[in-house]
Amino acid sequence: MTNDIQNKTAVPVQPAAAPGAPVGQPAAGGRPFRGGPRGGGRPGGSRPDRGRGRRPEEPKEFDQRILEMARVTRVTKGGKRMRFRACVIIGDRKGRVGYGIAKGQDVSASVNKAVVQAKKRLLTVPLMNETIPHVVAQKFAAASLIIKPAPKGTGIKAGGALRVVLELAGVPNAVGKILGSNNKINNTKAAIAALRQLRRPPAKAAPAKVEKAEVAA
Repeated sequence: MTNDIQNKTAVPVQPAAAPGAPVGQPAAGGRPFRGGPRGGGRPGGSRPDRGRGRRPEEPKEFDQRILEMARVTRVTKGGKRMRFRACVIIGDRKGRVGYGIAKGQDVSASVNKAVVQAKKRLLTVPLMNETIPHVVAQKFAAASLIIKPAPKGTGIKAGGALRVVLELAGVPNAVGKILGSNNKINNTKAAIAALRQLRRPPAKAAPAKVEKAEVAA
């Protein structure tokens, strides 16, 4: 029994740190304390500012609106192929507007393709007295619509795709009505075709001045 007690190794007991001793200082007769304040030993526990700032975002030239996003499939020999079809309308709200329709393997790819197409189909809408110059009606396939000028303060009174086109074109006041199909793509094409028909009225010629010599004769 005595031999068993002698063979056991004694475990040294670490003395406790003295009260009020600074953090990180070794206790009396013991090992140094390796701990520290939160945050890896940094004051306040926060990372230093490395001066990395985000670049200021450049203003976009055109505003874009996804009018319709559809998932379409095509039956091929190997099976069905799924794609996404996006109809996007862009405009600067200052008289230019366009639309694009494209397909892609995912949503972002189809939207980017549609935006590229829309930039190639831009048209400029003539405005007079903060509205369109005259009444215009247009038909495309089963879609039919009419757009009328409106006095100042009316705003845009239209719905569906026609409203989106007029807003992105920057038309302040107009009244429109979709008379035919509710197909968004056909209504968009009809609205763009109607805006292409707008023309400014010819400027009135100044009255000719009659010379006094001719009147006396």
